[in-house]
Amino acid sequence: METAPAKAKPQGRLLVSTPLDAKDELEERLERCAGIVQSLTNGMSEREANDALTANVCKGPQQHEEVCLGLFTLVLTEATQAQRCYRDLTLLNRDGMSVILVKINQILMEKFLKLHDVPRTQLVWLVRELVKSGVIGADGVVMTLLKQIAGGDISSKNMWLAENVLDILLDQKEWVLKSGMLIAMSVYTYLRLIVDHGTPNLLPLRQKEVDFCISMLREKFIECVIIGRDLVRLLQYVARIPEMELLWRDLLHNPQVLSPQFTGVLQLLTARTSRKFLACRLTPDMETKLLFMTSRVRFGQQKRYQDWFQKQYLSTAESQSLRCDLIRYICGVVHPSNEVLSSDILPRWAIIGWLLTTCTSNVAASNAKLALFYDWLFFNPEKDSIMNIEPAILVMHHSMKPHPAITATLLDFMCRIIPHFFPPLESQVRQGVCNSLTFIMEKRVLAHLAPLFDNPKLDRELRSMLRERFPEFCSAPSPPTEVKMEENVSLEMDNHVLDKEEGCYDNTEAAFSDDEEEINNKGKKREFRFHPIKEAVMEEPADMTPWLDQLDETMKEKVLQLQKSSDTEAQCEVMQEIVELILEEDFDTEQMSALASCLAELFKDHFRGDVLPEEITEESLEESVCKPVCLIFRNLVTMQEDNSGLSVLLEMLAELYQKQPKIGYHLLYYLKASKAANGKMVLYEMFAQATALGDLHTCLMMDMKACQEDDIRLLCYLTPSIYSEFPDQTLRSGELLNMIVAVIDSTQLQELMCHVMMGNLVMFRKDSVLNILIQSLDWETFEQYSTWQLFLAHSIPLETIIPILQHLKYKEHPEALSCLLLQLRREKPSEEMVKMVLSRPCHPEDHFTTSILRHWASKYDDTLGEHIKAQLIKNNNQPRKRQSLRSSSSKLAQLTLEQILEHMDNLRLSLSNTKNNFFSQTPILQALQHVQASCDEAHKMRRITSCRFSDLFALAEEYEESQSKPPKSRRKAPASSPRSRKGPAPPTNNEEESASSSASEEEDSKPKAPKRKRKGSSAVGSDSD
Repeated sequence: METAPAKAKPQGRLLVSTPLDAKDELEERLERCAGIVQSLTNGMSEREANDALTANVCKGPQQHEEVCLGLFTLVLTEATQAQRCYRDLTLLNRDGMSVILVKINQILMEKFLKLHDVPRTQLVWLVRELVKSGVIGADGVVMTLLKQIAGGDISSKNMWLAENVLDILLDQKEWVLKSGMLIAMSVYTYLRLIVDHGTPNLLPLRQKEVDFCISMLREKFIECVIIGRDLVRLLQYVARIPEMELLWRDLLHNPQVLSPQFTGVLQLLTARTSRKFLACRLTPDMETKLLFMTSRVRFGQQKRYQDWFQKQYLSTAESQSLRCDLIRYICGVVHPSNEVLSSDILPRWAIIGWLLTTCTSNVAASNAKLALFYDWLFFNPEKDSIMNIEPAILVMHHSMKPHPAITATLLDFMCRIIPHFFPPLESQVRQGVCNSLTFIMEKRVLAHLAPLFDNPKLDRELRSMLRERFPEFCSAPSPPTEVKMEENVSLEMDNHVLDKEEGCYDNTEAAFSDDEEEINNKGKKREFRFHPIKEAVMEEPADMTPWLDQLDETMKEKVLQLQKSSDTEAQCEVMQEIVELILEEDFDTEQMSALASCLAELFKDHFRGDVLPEEITEESLEESVCKPVCLIFRNLVTMQEDNSGLSVLLEMLAELYQKQPKIGYHLLYYLKASKAANGKMVLYEMFAQATALGDLHTCLMMDMKACQEDDIRLLCYLTPSIYSEFPDQTLRSGELLNMIVAVIDSTQLQELMCHVMMGNLVMFRKDSVLNILIQSLDWETFEQYSTWQLFLAHSIPLETIIPILQHLKYKEHPEALSCLLLQLRREKPSEEMVKMVLSRPCHPEDHFTTSILRHWASKYDDTLGEHIKAQLIKNNNQPRKRQSLRSSSSKLAQLTLEQILEHMDNLRLSLSNTKNNFFSQTPILQALQHVQASCDEAHKMRRITSCRFSDLFALAEEYEESQSKPPKSRRKAPASSPRSRKGPAPPTNNEEESASSSASEEEDSKPKAPKRKRKGSSAVGSDSD
């Protein structure tokens, strides 16, 4: 009776756990911080408690973090105190909630499924409060929260989360509209979820989701265009819903209604969807499992993992829709390296084949096939990747023997989708599919397509249809003289998987809706982690005899001892002895290459998997750098620069670098993570110079690229140190920046922004930021948005990069234009800004200049008026000869008088139905009067004045009439400064005199106003006040 309660008692208030589970480190730390806060405030009034916490926070960064995390924990666990704790948190926090945002993201990505009900509810409440407070970086948290809403899951917890996140987006709509990426991500998420919510009890939620998506797509369609072709796919699934049907019709037949910049559905279909959107529809847990299967599980040993995944995520009727998300993710996001492709790791096509053959719904099967072939339909070899189309052709190829029905149904679908996808675009779809097949052959994914298209296992009708659709690919292959080395990947795969193909989909029947007894096998329990038995991945010891024979007896004995040892500590001791042998004076450097080959072979397992620990603490970091290979680094760090052994160890590392290139970023990690290496990053520069590359920049970029391909978390961890320690190599070009933004997700982007704002990271310098932003114009959409977010996190004046406007075209660079527009909106216009904005070419579909001028006219009308006046007078006086602009990057500017007048006329039309009095300002009217007078003398300009801008110049005429009627004798005024400012109210005669005087100084004679007069409205006539 006494032991039972102790067994059943939960160990923590945050995470669900069993008696067998070890205490979670994160939970332990958060509870410890909560205990600190409670010990500081026990028995105190609210005022006294606040004073005590404030005093503790002032002691240092550690105390600040402990108090913030303690209050954060109390918000999650004490619902009744949440409001007060959040208020205290906002008052005490001094880093813009950075530490809280990082922990929320960590919990969402790693611990969300284990949260108790109360902390889960409170976490969503806290996110709502952060959004209400407008905390910078809250949009990243919301996007991570969106990722936790699982597709194909209508359980009560998932529906609760979907509805609550939607309520946040609806309640804080104005805040949502400030983030283009959040708009696109939320629309993509809820368009996908609508499909799952068709049951009667979920119809109210579905209606809210439909209304939200319609609202966003109608109001912010251009922001949603960045989604690319998968936006059309998702809209296609929900097009039968009445409200969506109207939008669908507009998308197909009346695109200008959605946005003047939108040219039609083809614009979307030719844009590849960024991997960020494809990944957002898999929960972190699904993503972890899928990535594990495609990087660690051997082909032929996948059944237990597939059974577990099937039971966990694909066992219900509504979960069938998830298969499309999984297939799109595998095609668009999981792009294995050549090393993995040529190994016996489970290939992508086998997983997709399993997903297809286990589908129990005809509708879901059809959608799954569309998801598989979606990138084929408008494939462009210059923009799209071979990795996106490779899985489909390999599924068909490898299924021909064991499951010919799978190959047949996919080939049939490929033929029929061409005329039926969208009849008006049939020729483009046909061209896209042909481009895909041609590119597949060029890249030697398959040597020839004829064995696939004209196979005797296919029925006669299908073979006939294939010959009709693709005659150029059905011809027999030429004589066997074309066995090129490029075929090695597919040939190697064939060699080692032929004996496994019979069971490549777990021996399921080759049909989409037949019985699937094998699928309902017993699965693992929910807490099963995809960290497999290490013995299954280990390889046989390599034969190192040729290298060992080149070593002397002592070194050979140590290497063999190292090979036999399996204990890490013992390996470290032996490795230290090897390093000491290397440092001995009589060590033969000719043995370096052989020793490096041995070490590279022995330590190859150390270079696999993640380097960075999951929970980053001082202890875990120190533990992560205690591998045997790190002994070389440790000895390197402890040596003085004048020590002769330093060059020997560097030479050893250089030899090892040739055998194992990953050693470079492992050295960077050691220098960053190890306490002993603090301030020793110069050793990496010495290492780079010792390598065969001999150049720090080249070596650094190669190592960071290798790190990017292997471990994105490590890349983000190293980024602050790399930028601060090697500014000349990182800040001059966008090479490293492109590596980073190409792979990070929204959470990592937000963390980098926090590092920038805390002063730990500088990614842009004034002297090079403009060139980097210009380079980024050719990057993918999400990469560009991430670059601009990182730039805006810096405190670099906008005028530094405003010349980029000269490079931006409204159809080709919407990402940069939208980011610039939002940033200009917050700035007070300067003369340089106005000049650059006005220098944009006029185009009826480009509303950039008009929109920002309109905003400035409503907020800074005086300042804008003076700047436009200065530009009008300057360009009127020098219509032909242009002086070089002050900015070095403004040489592209071709600001002409006609261009300024056209932008002003567009602004006038935009303001015509508002109460804005911008065009009643004296500086504007004086400038127009000045231009009109000089145009009256120039015969060539007379037509422009009288026709194109007659309404604009009519304002100047009305102004002149209002000024000339009372004292007609005061036409000639004494000289005064042309820069005279607008007065507060009545004395407009003096201003007119100043303007006319300025004009008389610049021209021989001041002409009178044109004889043609227009009657002005009372609104304009009274503008002299």
